[in-house]
Amino acid sequence: MKRRRYSNELKARIALEEIKGQKTAAELASEFEVHVSQINIWKKRALEALPKDWPR
Repeated sequence: MKRRRYSNELKARIALEEIKGQKTAAELASEFEVHVSQINIWKKRALEALPKDWPR
């Protein structure tokens, strides 16, 4: 079985939906067929990428 590859755009979109609270990680995992822990990793990376003093 080949390993799936997700584009950065898709990762960002999924992470943003989780951050906004539009859907739960479980709902997103089911919709995109991704493990919940992977969504949490993408969310953490997205938050770490934001400037530390944003928004002011």
